[in-house]
Formats: sequence, structure tokens, C-alpha cells
Amino acid sequence: MNYQHKDLATGRWNQLPFLEQMANIGSEVERALKWRAKHNTAYSQQAFERALELMDLTLDSVKGFTRLKELTRLREALVDYFFGTNQFMSTEESWRKYFSNFTYAVRKNY
Repeated sequence: MNYQHKDLATGRWNQLPFLEQMANIGSEVERALKWRAKHNTAYSQQAFERALELMDLTLDSVKGFTRLKELTRLREALVDYFFGTNQFMSTEESWRKYFSNFTYAVRKNY
């Protein structure tokens, strides 16, 4: 696989706490949303692909059924929002709200 985040894919990602992983995924989702709002489909898709890559790295490192279940549903809903029919009726605001909690938690811990 050709990774965009090569240094993270070689093992550094697994060293990050889960909250930081989720905040980083959220950063890429935020970029995808911003480019989508500017009608730049190519940049939005690239940012979303990077978010999926980070999500997959997280899924590879996760232990525990509950977290795995949440992440797989999250991935499904994100793909549906960006490339599907949005059957889960997600909104930009709902994605920002979801991921902002992780960013807040990471910043609070520093």
C-alpha cells in the first residue's frame, strides 16, 4: 500500500494515544469539509483519503470490541457522507462536533 503518512504507517501511529489519533483523523476530516465547501472536489477527496488512511491505521492497532465497533461504524458513516447517499443523514456540523471533542480532550491534557 502506498501511504500518504509514511512515518506514521511504519509504527509511530501506534505510539500515539487514542485521543490524539482521533484528533488527527478529525483534522483531516475538517480539511475535507473545508475543501468540499469551497467546491474543490479533488482536494476534498485527497484529505478524506488521508483521514481514511489514519482511520485504518487506528483500526489496525485497536484492541477491544467496543472501540473497534465504534471505529468501524464511524468509518462507514464517513464514507457514506463523502461518497455515498448520506443514509445516516450526517451534516458538516455533526462531524465537526464529533471530532472537536477529541481535539478538546487532547488540548486539555497538555
